[in-house]
Amino acid sequence: MQATDPHRVVEAVWRIEAARIIAGLARIVQDVGLAEELAQDALVAALEQWPESGVPDNPGAWLMATAKHKAIDVLRRRAAYDRKLVEVGRDIDQRDEPDLAAAADDYIGDDLLRLIFAACHPVLSTEARVALTLRLLGGLTTDEIARALLVSEPTAAQRIVRAKRTLAAKRVPIELPPPSDIAERLASVLEVIYLIFNEGYSATAGDDWMRPALCAEALRLGRILAGLLPKEPEVHGLVALMEIQASRTRARTGSSGEPVLLLDQDRRRWDRLLIRRGLEALDRVDALGGTLGPYALQAAIAACHARAVTAEDTDWARIAALYVVLSHVSPSPIVELNRAVAVGMAHGPAEGLSLVDALVSEPTLAAYPQLPAVRGDLLAKLGRLDEAKREFERAAALTRNERERSVFLARAMVADSGTTEE
Repeated sequence: MQATDPHRVVEAVWRIEAARIIAGLARIVQDVGLAEELAQDALVAALEQWPESGVPDNPGAWLMATAKHKAIDVLRRRAAYDRKLVEVGRDIDQRDEPDLAAAADDYIGDDLLRLIFAACHPVLSTEARVALTLRLLGGLTTDEIARALLVSEPTAAQRIVRAKRTLAAKRVPIELPPPSDIAERLASVLEVIYLIFNEGYSATAGDDWMRPALCAEALRLGRILAGLLPKEPEVHGLVALMEIQASRTRARTGSSGEPVLLLDQDRRRWDRLLIRRGLEALDRVDALGGTLGPYALQAAIAACHARAVTAEDTDWARIAALYVVLSHVSPSPIVELNRAVAVGMAHGPAEGLSLVDALVSEPTLAAYPQLPAVRGDLLAKLGRLDEAKREFERAAALTRNERERSVFLARAMVADSGTTEE
């Protein structure tokens, strides 16, 4: 049997432990950029030493201990550390030094939570938050982030560097926000995680319909957050939503990688384990009580699809009603567009079309391909095929995803052939 390659072990351990190590270091040094550098130094030490000394019994603990020692050395050398000693008291002597090392052993869950809130701080742009979160908490390389977000590697690197510099320049502490700010800051964290998931679930551009790795990273972050904040219903709501949506992954593409829309999917290919986990997360939301937030409401909508054995069994009336509630809790043109789809399914395409027509002049949807796509679908069901064809062609012109464009063009051809939708 071939011996384990130490370099492969280092890579595997790093992917698993990087976020925890950086989180612990960030609390000690109060600088995410420096924390990442120190963690990288520990990684280099492992690459140098493990091939000679062998892989330690607990490689994650070895990396953390090595990184902590480096962090303590840095603090001892920095003027900032000296100033902190003066602030605490001039009578501090060498007996206090072990306290610094002990402080590095704080509960790792708290460290991760601090890092999540720092990486998703509102002082950063949304793009910067997403890139930094993928780097620090997802463990992705700059190249992987660039490919995931469909930007050049220099652009991705610049976003990450600027994010770190901004956090340092604004003196953003690596700590949990005060109770009065927790709701606002948590909303930012949830938004970033769901943006990552959505980019994986329905890629906005490129040749791939989905990027499952991004969905997996978002789900991992969501599950971590749910474990750290078990009494926050919207965290469980987001996890429920992502679990249920992710359950459809295998059914969302055909044999050639072409997209398969929800109502056309083979539901036998849906992942029943993910559905069960999603429904359990939704049950936790209900158990916590209170008004449902936007993620929990979207999860409740997804649950309606998950519980339907066939597309025909879908409770569209309930979905339409949930969208009414969602439009009050979190109003947006996209929510209204989705409500129009549900209304069209529950009460007929004419009613759905009237809601869509009210959105045609909405500026924020001017370049949104789903608007003409939904309108085209409803027009086709009403037998207005020439209009439907033009709408599908418009949707194809607006999308930047090649797989999605092929779907819209195919539907335009169907409308052009004179075939009405069932």
